[in-house]
Amino acid sequence: MMPLPQFLENYQAVRAALSRVLVGHASAVEHLLVALIADGHVMLTGVPGLGRTLLVKSVSCALGLSFNRIQFTPDLLPTDITGTEVLQESADRRTRSFRFFKGPIFANLVLADEINRSPPRTQSALLEVMQERQLTVGGQRYAVPMPFLLIATQNSLETEGIFPLPEAQMDRFLMGIHMDYPSFDEEVGIVDATTSLGAQVFLPSPELPGQGRRVVEPILSVETLIAMQQLAKIVPVAPSVKEYALALVRNTRLGAQTPTDSVARLLRWGSSPRGGQALIAASKVLACVRGRPYVTRQDIRDIALPVLAHRLVLSYRAGPQGASMSQLVDRLIAETDRQQAPPVKSRRWHDVLLSR
Repeated sequence: MMPLPQFLENYQAVRAALSRVLVGHASAVEHLLVALIADGHVMLTGVPGLGRTLLVKSVSCALGLSFNRIQFTPDLLPTDITGTEVLQESADRRTRSFRFFKGPIFANLVLADEINRSPPRTQSALLEVMQERQLTVGGQRYAVPMPFLLIATQNSLETEGIFPLPEAQMDRFLMGIHMDYPSFDEEVGIVDATTSLGAQVFLPSPELPGQGRRVVEPILSVETLIAMQQLAKIVPVAPSVKEYALALVRNTRLGAQTPTDSVARLLRWGSSPRGGQALIAASKVLACVRGRPYVTRQDIRDIALPVLAHRLVLSYRAGPQGASMSQLVDRLIAETDRQQAPPVKSRRWHDVLLSR
């Protein structure tokens, strides 16, 4: 099992490599890496030109993962994603058989670019592979490479010609990460890094010398990433912290005893049990990133927005109040803090956790 210091060294090496090609978006980069180490899929949102594709390609190179990009369009077919069976004839032309040609979904890291530009028929081709890491084509099941991670982006500017993802598919994403406009200093850095001679170094891809481009050198291997994922899974979570995460999720659901000033009154649909699973899985990785072998309530609070925001559906009551999803999650955390008493601090329990 990988020790925690080695985990931190690997994570910091990847962050340093990404900082050389991507200016700003520190929070988005951290959340993206946390989600990938937690073995979860990610929905990236934001206006065009913020470097989402650059970020995903850089992450795939740094983690040593095979990478494919699928550009979703209205005429994209499910077989363009999964692959298709083709009838082939033998060399002597005596026999014919079907041969399956794998689609671009067969990679460690897949970028589904502008996923809401394709109709539900095409979007649903990802449902099985996101949940079960396998595809069923022609009655045969095909396993995708492990680890398998899907990062999707959405077109958030147009209202015509797009097909919003159903709630069941959005719920399969571990995190929904929003990339906002950079600050003034960051934007100056972006301009300097992309418009001056030799400011940004691109390395040729070994698969396509002189054609494909890689923005960073591989820092980790697939085996190392899997070892980091396994380490995060064994991080202990105290019962009080686990109850706090579940209380946070359950407070998004409207019930008979829900107070009138509760956040759930502003929601048409609360989080499913996947929200609690995602909170615990992501907070374990975040604890490792922060150098701790145990999870705290603050880890849950810090990861709550990207984990819960895309799982919640606002009701008509939220419109007149002008409440944003970020404000609602902050209110949800405050509401849960009032309900859940802080745990009893024990120096002995702290020592036991550190010694594990």
